[in-house]
Amino acid sequence: MTVDIVLVNVLGAALIVWVVWYFWLSHSAGVQADVSGGFQSALVVVRGGYTPDTIVVERGRPVRLIFRREESAPCSERVIIPGFDRSAVLFEGEEVPIEFLPTQRGEYPFACQMGMLRGRIVVD
Repeated sequence: MTVDIVLVNVLGAALIVWVVWYFWLSHSAGVQADVSGGFQSALVVVRGGYTPDTIVVERGRPVRLIFRREESAPCSERVIIPGFDRSAVLFEGEEVPIEFLPTQRGEYPFACQMGMLRGRIVVD
């Protein structure tokens, strides 16, 4: 093999590793939900992803996640939280609350309907 073929293969493999890490393996440390009005709450901005993408909550206290969609991409029209049997249509520019009661510790994913935008709820 020539040097240019080896170089292209190495760069291609590095790019594949970076894509896998970025989209599937990387997670932020998480944001602790604020407590107010009897709910643990957090604002999640939807714009090319979820910010924050990791929300830490306490078990046994009601949770209210408020999703604000700031884009028009069709993928972000709906958020699904299967672990708590919740989903909602997100309208552009509006805040949409989703409420649930976490009763068991663990990590619970949430995503858009296509599974491209992803986040997680960590219940302590």
